[in-house]
Amino acid sequence: MAERAYSSTELMICVAARLMEDGTGAFIGTGIPMLAAALAKRLYAPNLVPIFEFGGIGASLEDLPLGVGDIRTFHKALMAAGICDVMETATRGLIEYGFLGGAQIDPYGNLNSTVIGDHDRPKVRLPGSGGANDVGSLCWRTIAIMKHDKRRFVEKVDFLTTPGYLDGPGARERAGLPAGTGPYRVVSDLALLGYDDKTKRMKLLAVNPGVTVEQVVENTGFELIIPKKVGQNEPPTREELAALREEIDPHRLYI
Repeated sequence: MAERAYSSTELMICVAARLMEDGTGAFIGTGIPMLAAALAKRLYAPNLVPIFEFGGIGASLEDLPLGVGDIRTFHKALMAAGICDVMETATRGLIEYGFLGGAQIDPYGNLNSTVIGDHDRPKVRLPGSGGANDVGSLCWRTIAIMKHDKRRFVEKVDFLTTPGYLDGPGARERAGLPAGTGPYRVVSDLALLGYDDKTKRMKLLAVNPGVTVEQVVENTGFELIIPKKVGQNEPPTREELAALREEIDPHRLYI
């Protein structure tokens, strides 16, 4: 088999960028979401409004920030606000998309970024929520970006850091979260996944080039919904790769 002309990280960035809609606001975290937002603004969604936790709203992303607190998240921004203003904006229902990561995700899109193992005697202590709980609770549609294996895609998260659909239909609303919000997509290094409208459980939408449905199932620690027709994600285009490698991350900080 010939060696691929792109990395799995580059493919994840491209798949995530293609999900972003023009004219919407997207809560952006450190890493892949920043590159995906920068790529989307260049190629697919020029009027995308990236929103960063520490107050940068609508930055141009001409120069890649190193993190959500980087001064470049304010470069040519529409507004230089603060963390409280950003969280209030989400509370008011004004942010359409939120990008999240985590160490674990379960069938209902609940995320864990706090501990692996028992909370009081964990095997691994992780960074915790930051703004992830607010993003998962208040943005209309959340998109998780994760590596895909059984350690991460688990039947039940060890700790609930960020709510997905909790334990099924209606659970978010019973918990007091806004109706109509919740997980939307999962972008992994194997596939693109979504959620069933009725059961709220995760389902396979499309596999990455060279990946089979069986491989996705083997690397998932719970039963996925497999529709009759599973799509295939397109590989990165030359235009996407050129933008990533020459303009967005020429120093290969993330790719």
